Amino acid sequence: MATRARVRAPELVGKGGWLNTGDQQYTLADLRGRIVVLDFWTFCCVNCLHVLDELRELEEKHRDTLVIIGVHSPKFVHEAEHQAVVDAVERYEVHHPVLDDPELATWKQYAVRAWPTLVVIDPEGYVVAQHAGEGHAHAIAKLVEELEAEHGAKGTLRRGDGPYVAPEPVATHLRFPGKALLLPDGGFLVSDTTRHRLVELGPDGETVRRHIGAGERGFGDGGPEEARFSEPQGLAVLPDGRIAVADTVNHAIRAFDPATGETTTLAGTGRQWWQGSPTSGPAREVDLSSPWDIAWFADRLWIAMAGVHQLWTYDPATETVRVAAGTTNEGLVDGPADEAWFAQPSGLATSADGEWLWVADSETSAVRHVEREGDGFAVRTAVGTGLFDFGHRDGAAGQALLQHPLGVTALPDGSVAVCDTYNHALRRYDPASGEVTTLATDLREPSDAVLVDGDLVVVESARHRLTRLRLPEEAVRVTDQAHRTQRAATAIAPGTLRLDVVFQAPAGQKLDTRYGPSTRLLVSATPPELLAQGAGPGTDLFRDLVLADDVTEGVLHVSAMAASCDDDPANEYPACHVHQQDWGVPVRVGAGGVSRLPLVLAGMDEQG
Repeated sequence: MATRARVRAPELVGKGGWLNTGDQQYTLADLRGRIVVLDFWTFCCVNCLHVLDELRELEEKHRDTLVIIGVHSPKFVHEAEHQAVVDAVERYEVHHPVLDDPELATWKQYAVRAWPTLVVIDPEGYVVAQHAGEGHAHAIAKLVEELEAEHGAKGTLRRGDGPYVAPEPVATHLRFPGKALLLPDGGFLVSDTTRHRLVELGPDGETVRRHIGAGERGFGDGGPEEARFSEPQGLAVLPDGRIAVADTVNHAIRAFDPATGETTTLAGTGRQWWQGSPTSGPAREVDLSSPWDIAWFADRLWIAMAGVHQLWTYDPATETVRVAAGTTNEGLVDGPADEAWFAQPSGLATSADGEWLWVADSETSAVRHVEREGDGFAVRTAVGTGLFDFGHRDGAAGQALLQHPLGVTALPDGSVAVCDTYNHALRRYDPASGEVTTLATDLREPSDAVLVDGDLVVVESARHRLTRLRLPEEAVRVTDQAHRTQRAATAIAPGTLRLDVVFQAPAGQKLDTRYGPSTRLLVSATPPELLAQGAGPGTDLFRDLVLADDVTEGVLHVSAMAASCDDDPANEYPACHVHQQDWGVPVRVGAGGVSRLPLVLAGMDEQG
């Protein structure tokens, strides 16, 4: 068995305390004898949600030896609220203990740099591996099996029930609903996200007419009682009267026929899209990635593909899908659709005149739109500045601030209502005046809104209900708040900075070089002037970056991917796995800073 680097694991500390443990507080000493996986996550992060799903099978298979602990490490101010973490743990069906760490104390102790990050601790309390990003479940499963064998032989493995205690279920008609749609008779169709179904309500927004879906996580077509969804979100009417459904965790687009009650699959395979997968083709043969919302625009169904920071389209005439906007790089860049950058687009709405597609770009706390330009499309930003600035500020759009909006609703006068989710507010942007105002506050995580007879019916996701609001003639006055993501900047020395992305192929695997380079590295900076040399794509996981002389702070954006396959020459069809992560590293340039920046994709930094 290969020798592993062993570093004593720091203690687990979080001001918010423990969830899913029956109020029991834990230390690492309490977990001695168990294999522990720390999952550093935050609930705004779609990649973190992907990892939660990747870990479910591992968690079940090794329940008597493995303890997964979610360390909730917030990006946004709202995510530091304890009740918001409690809600998220239920919303996303987290079935393991969670440490609420609003001040990032444990994050700092483990030198974590990105969401999500997984850290493996052996039964004797030593860190033996670290993985950033997605696609590591297979590698961790192999490591867990090795640790079970090794520590079982040593007598240091303790089997038995883990510390997870399920919370008491709560009875409500809806549970963390995501999106809503107005039906022709005045009723509503709502995606009942946490219960994996659709619910049809009467015009009062409360009376339940019927449920669509078995109410259990799964992927299956059929009638109202047979169909299965997995955390459905967006809804949109198709030209033939069927209702398209963004079946988010199934990575699929489904279609519900109100007349027959039947659900079918329009697009997606049930598998998550990875770099190198097809970006167009027959709809049911192409992988998708966490479609969050959908809208009919420019004779196509547009899909907010939150998992890969893009917009895709589905053409019902040819039953095909294709990328329409975005590069998969995460950020805020306008321009021609194929050059634009998004960050978890989560809400779509077609403007009243049909000329624009409004986009709630959640991770940049931005409102953007797609418009026709020549023979194609272009992307423009109305409100928002990037990944790190957010808050609640009204006024001129150029300086206005939102906090992780998830929904947009086109209004008849050409303006757009914004479900400003983490500010618990409903906002409005008016292109004619260029102003942002606040329409309502004291909502609880609003995620969508539907226009009904001049009123707005808002999906209050964390209050599990629809709320009808009369559009006010005057804006609500709120106190300005501005925030930046609270992560300490890394001090780096002037001149040349060595960037090393650390990747060690999992046991029994090797880099997949059958079709060319198996690794990819993309580097950029905010502001771009921070880097005099070194920006751009490449295939090596290391690079020398030359810093500009006159820029003293900024953010390095690093995206890395590595593909590994089973290392067995006799296996004609080896299993292959893609590992990928994006980092945004705040840096400060000055004397005394480091000249090497290691980012761990998988393994341990032996030079650290």
